[in-house]
Amino acid sequence: MSVSEAKKQATTQGFWQIRRMVLMAMFIALSVVGAMLKIPSPTGTVALDSAPGFLGAALLGWREGLLIAALGHLISAYSMGFPLSIPIHLIIALQMAIAAALYYILIKKTNPYVSIAVVTLYNGLAMPLSLVPMLGIGMFYAMALPLCVAAFINALIAYVCFRGLKSIV
Repeated sequence: MSVSEAKKQATTQGFWQIRRMVLMAMFIALSVVGAMLKIPSPTGTVALDSAPGFLGAALLGWREGLLIAALGHLISAYSMGFPLSIPIHLIIALQMAIAAALYYILIKKTNPYVSIAVVTLYNGLAMPLSLVPMLGIGMFYAMALPLCVAAFINALIAYVCFRGLKSIV
């Protein structure tokens, strides 16, 4: 069964069906692989873990991408021992989920380059800026560049894969 058939069937049979969960599990497994591909940063949790979340959102839908991106971040943070604390990483996972949903909305309704740019700015600047009250402005300055680079690479990988897979799906 293709992804599009699973998507159509999910709308009639419910979200938690086996085929849909298997597709999400495959993207989560790709997030685990991406979580091991780190980009140098002060915390060590910046990785290529959100590309499968963005791709899952583009191919399967915003809810699936939301789950994949959040779990991908938590796996990446777990691999480094949750350096910013579990509550902070849960907040970041929620923000990554929002980023995946945003990617889905923008890639479906606008130019894909706009979606890459907006998600890069959201992930690289807005997300760390929202943590300034808890972590300080120094952490923002330290994390902004690595996060922008990682967000751009993740969004670009997702778009290139989406462009290749959307004709198959």
